Amino acid sequence: MANQNIDHAFTARSKTGASFEPTYAGALSFMRRKYTKDVKGADAVVWGIPFDAAVTNRPGARFGSQAIRRASTILDNDPQYPFSRDLFEHLAVVDYGDCLLDSGNHQKTPGTIEREAAKILKSGAFLLSLGGDHFVTWPLLKAHAAIHGPLALVQFDAHQDTWPDDGKRIDHGSFVGRAVKEGIIDPDRSIQIGIRTHAPDTFGIKILYGHEIEEMRASDIAYAIVDRTGGRKTYLTFDIDCLDPAFAPGTGTPVAGGPSSAKILSTLRQLGQIDIVGADVVEVAPAYDHADITAIAGSMVAMHYLGLVAERKARQEELSNGNHGATNHGHGI
Repeated sequence: MANQNIDHAFTARSKTGASFEPTYAGALSFMRRKYTKDVKGADAVVWGIPFDAAVTNRPGARFGSQAIRRASTILDNDPQYPFSRDLFEHLAVVDYGDCLLDSGNHQKTPGTIEREAAKILKSGAFLLSLGGDHFVTWPLLKAHAAIHGPLALVQFDAHQDTWPDDGKRIDHGSFVGRAVKEGIIDPDRSIQIGIRTHAPDTFGIKILYGHEIEEMRASDIAYAIVDRTGGRKTYLTFDIDCLDPAFAPGTGTPVAGGPSSAKILSTLRQLGQIDIVGADVVEVAPAYDHADITAIAGSMVAMHYLGLVAERKARQEELSNGNHGATNHGHGI
């Protein structure tokens, strides 16, 4: 017990390092990262956005960030699989807590999220957001595009989210089309994976339907993503209903016929070549979950994002140290 502590989220003195506390106890930050609004020196910031007033079916995703944090506790301490390293040995990560939203004035929600995201991004840290329903990705995209310009969007989802939109709707099913129309994302460099519905318009975004990826290897899916994004600054958004309900029952709009968590996690693992500037996990609704299956999948997706960030930082440090012959840790295609 000499190396163990408790409530690392509050007692940690550094933004790096494992917690070494029991997985079943202690304060539930994401992967036991320090809870703080001080993002100075942080390589990545984890932020919860507890909003679900834009759903078109079952509510409950406002509790998603809590559930993902709880499920993530088992991922700390040991070297994180499949990255074969302690992600936090050199990667400074903090849990910024949640976005404060006015539950009685939803029209203020997108502006509040965008302003707070912009404040975090100003620090230069990578922002990993935990929803919340998929509408929260709209203001997040705006905040990231304000820095990087039009983005490539990689969207793991059962739905296209390109339904008709008047530019004012608070709707988790139309924000992607709005983002194309307003020049926030570049449809020619964007791709949707796992789609199992048909919207009236694709807006030129490449689609890999659920039945297509069923016949593809994870490496083939990853290659399609790398090829489509083409080196553009990329935002990754993961609607947990991309997964088949067998692997993610706890969500608002489940659609049968989706991929397994194993296949999609293997795909994420192989995206090291992509210039990912921001990411989120959304639509985890724990009220419909069983044995935390969905929350565990969501926490693994979020951990994979941080794993890719950690490897990118390691590659950059190797290059700055003149080690040009270093191994490619990014598992790119």
